[in-house]
Amino acid sequence: MSERMPAPDPTERVTRHESPAVLRHAAGLLPDLPRAAAFALAPVLAVQGARTLARVPRLPEAGGDRTGLVGDDHDDAVTVLVVGESTAVGVGVDTQEEGMAATLARRLHETTGESVRWSVVGRNGARLRATARRRLSGAFGEYDCAVVVLGVNDTLGLTSTRRWRREVETLLTALRRGLRDDGLVVLAGVPQLRHFPALPQPLRTVMGLHGRALDDVLTRIADDNPDVVHIPTPAMEDRADLAADGFHPSACGYRRWGDLIADAALLPWRRGGVEGS
Repeated sequence: MSERMPAPDPTERVTRHESPAVLRHAAGLLPDLPRAAAFALAPVLAVQGARTLARVPRLPEAGGDRTGLVGDDHDDAVTVLVVGESTAVGVGVDTQEEGMAATLARRLHETTGESVRWSVVGRNGARLRATARRRLSGAFGEYDCAVVVLGVNDTLGLTSTRRWRREVETLLTALRRGLRDDGLVVLAGVPQLRHFPALPQPLRTVMGLHGRALDDVLTRIADDNPDVVHIPTPAMEDRADLAADGFHPSACGYRRWGDLIADAALLPWRRGGVEGS
């Protein structure tokens, strides 16, 4: 009588054939774990969110012109477009001259001697999807560099990492229509909400983790696109860096942030090479 073959080991079968698929599925879910935690904690977070909104003063967008020139050369100025949410439009300071666009334009002018023309397009409370649908090139013509400042509202709105990536890529397509040859797109890192004193716990931790997941997507997109660089946003841990609401940058905070983007992205780009995250 022939020897019977041993029955397949079900554990071995799962390990050999199903485990890779399971692991890939699990890995795909990891970036959205903070989002899942937020849904699980929804009753607590909803109460904390409502109390925070009631307590934190709602600051207006900065006043003044949303375009300007640093330097004297109108014809050969480097053109920089800043696109985004509240931090793009200067919430937390009185005028656009104290905001992100003018700050990084001044820094670039100081370090290179080039004239810099800056423009701002954005809205307080804007999310990525709405920004990506705007006709950016049609409104502002061509530009040498676009700086994207988005992520807080998508973090608080629990945009999934998959949707976030898709919409970032849509925005990049729109920006490239107006981007000149050898131009640069800077993706400013999603602000680190875990350091925001205006947010109570556990809201601060959950939102901080989800913001980190969205920021990791920006890093990967920059790695895949030679005309894109990702610059992590500095933690605003010093109270002097924050406006009265404890949420938006102060003039000092915008100066730190704008100088960082200029030094880490715009200056190397004008000199022929950029190193991002």
